[in-house]
Amino acid sequence: MMPPPVEERRFVSFDGTEIAYQVVGEGRPILLCNGLGGSWEAWSHQIQYFRDRYRLLTWDYRGVYGSAAPKDPNALRISDHAQDALQLLRQEGVERAAVVGWSMGVQVGLELFRAAPDRVASIAIVNGVAGRPWDYVFNLNLVGRLLPPFLRGLRSIPRTIEAFVAQATRLPNPGEWVKRVGLAARTLDEQVAAEIVEKFRTLDMDVFIRLLERMGEHDAWDLLPLIDVPTMIIAGSRDVFTPRSAAERMARRTRGSEVMIIPGATHYAALEYPEMVNLRLEKFFRERGYEPSQAGAG
Repeated sequence: MMPPPVEERRFVSFDGTEIAYQVVGEGRPILLCNGLGGSWEAWSHQIQYFRDRYRLLTWDYRGVYGSAAPKDPNALRISDHAQDALQLLRQEGVERAAVVGWSMGVQVGLELFRAAPDRVASIAIVNGVAGRPWDYVFNLNLVGRLLPPFLRGLRSIPRTIEAFVAQATRLPNPGEWVKRVGLAARTLDEQVAAEIVEKFRTLDMDVFIRLLERMGEHDAWDLLPLIDVPTMIIAGSRDVFTPRSAAERMARRTRGSEVMIIPGATHYAALEYPEMVNLRLEKFFRERGYEPSQAGAG
């Protein structure tokens, strides 16, 4: 499917950084927290499904896609993105929203809850972990030890990385290549995947690598036992980045949480099995008191 139309807007965040964000629909608000590997287009199926009943908000993380990089190069922490999310809610006059995070967006959503729990009506975790995600890749702690120094090395050659990414993203049918190497299921939406890859080549690799470093350092496992809002955890049985075992560990630490493991899904479950993800989210919202309401509620 083609990504649905959204309205692009901008605001100035807490430290003067200009943030681009997207709005579509009317009704009770849902805040979509992106993964680092994709802009709002990664939510295309969710936006299309919920836009006639909910008001959907999302944004480009500082330093990527339409958002400016902060003047302070260190202001790329997960907590900084959470503050941007809070400012977005203020900008749009949203008192409380259901939070849905994918990959790094899970960490951002949790930090938003830490900073302003009264603003979070519920949390849905899609293909993500509470923190230090590199420790869970392939279920090998070794990755968590080796990747940080590797990323520091890459940061010394950002232009070389940009040239490599530019070439790699020009491969025809990128979605098909991702499927061939086993990083995505055969049901991946190739059209949306191509849109995501097309935008990926515009990234400043120095900023992107810094974001990867900050993501790897972040830890919110301490927060899980304190969560007192409805929580839904969705994972894929073939996700090598944030595996099923991590989802089950989060569920054990989060009181009253619900878990759905999608057989055959990888890290891109929302683009591989959108109907299943959408229906489960809809059921979660309705059963936990966040059913659609009249436009303007929130």
